[in-house]
Amino acid sequence: MLQALQQELIMRKKEYQGQQIATIYFGGGTPSVLNTEEIDLLIQTVYDNYEIEKDPEITLEANPDDLSSQKLKELGNSRINRLSIGIQSFFDEDLTLMNRAHNAEQAKASLREVTAFFDNISIDLIYGIPNADHKRWQKNIKTALSFNIPHISSYALTVEPRTALKKFIEKGIVPDVDDEIAEEQFQMLCSMLAKEGFVHYEISNFGKPGYFSRNNTAYWQGKTYMGIGPSAHSFNGTQRSWNIANNTKYIQAIGKGLLPREVETLSQMDRYNEYVMTGLRTMWGVSLKRVSEEFGQHFHDYLLQQAEQHLADRFLFLDGDTLLVTKKGKFLSDGLAADLFMLPLEKKN
Repeated sequence: MLQALQQELIMRKKEYQGQQIATIYFGGGTPSVLNTEEIDLLIQTVYDNYEIEKDPEITLEANPDDLSSQKLKELGNSRINRLSIGIQSFFDEDLTLMNRAHNAEQAKASLREVTAFFDNISIDLIYGIPNADHKRWQKNIKTALSFNIPHISSYALTVEPRTALKKFIEKGIVPDVDDEIAEEQFQMLCSMLAKEGFVHYEISNFGKPGYFSRNNTAYWQGKTYMGIGPSAHSFNGTQRSWNIANNTKYIQAIGKGLLPREVETLSQMDRYNEYVMTGLRTMWGVSLKRVSEEFGQHFHDYLLQQAEQHLADRFLFLDGDTLLVTKKGKFLSDGLAADLFMLPLEKKN
């Protein structure tokens, strides 16, 4: 697999000619199972074949149970300069419900140790967990803040099909996710983190100044990115592509010098919808000027027409040329964006 990943990087270097790499991200699955030699081998392959910005952001996703003292020492001596840790909760009952491999003490222990080796740290927290009341959620946030973590990503619990949690809910053992409680906990999170100096720069992401995720910000701002490996997705501004998911078929194809991927060329409407969806999720919003210049006056007029009711309801507001979500609209941002999408039947010739 490592050889195939290296080979794909080499095969695709022409796609990035004339561009600089600003971030390298090891994510999806559990990349922390790689040892530091393997991680550095892949990073060196990027350096050998691409032009890299000075001081790029290089992130590794990890779970608390992966971060032993020895592992952290090794990572501290590698080129990794940012860790994203899947804490999810500091309560065992929540972690058991979500079928996480680590426990609450491992979560805390990992953060106690990781801060000795890394300054740029992000953690994930989940809200809206069944049976987790507001008091417990507040304690989760306070515990995270006690470690002086500069970046927090937080998401509402999603119940996936064919999971133990889904079965428990169907059998009535565990109550279903309550959207009203989830929204209340989201607002609590926003308020508590704002008081601690965090900037709510994307719906699910909060960072101290200087600690925004450069990698994820590139996605939301529509910048080019390349995904390497099985199931990885890429985007070049006009086309989206994704690699085959099967590991064996991926390795076999790369071994034959073939890129095992599908490519989709985005229409003007697709690109408009994606810009609206990603823009509304961020503090930078949706630029009416950009919509007009990049997509045409019809899209500009359509956007304002669709936004009219949400502006009146104060879910959206205009700051000069920029369309943004209000405080009460943030939890509804995906639904608001969907209302602003242009559908094929509405497009004029």
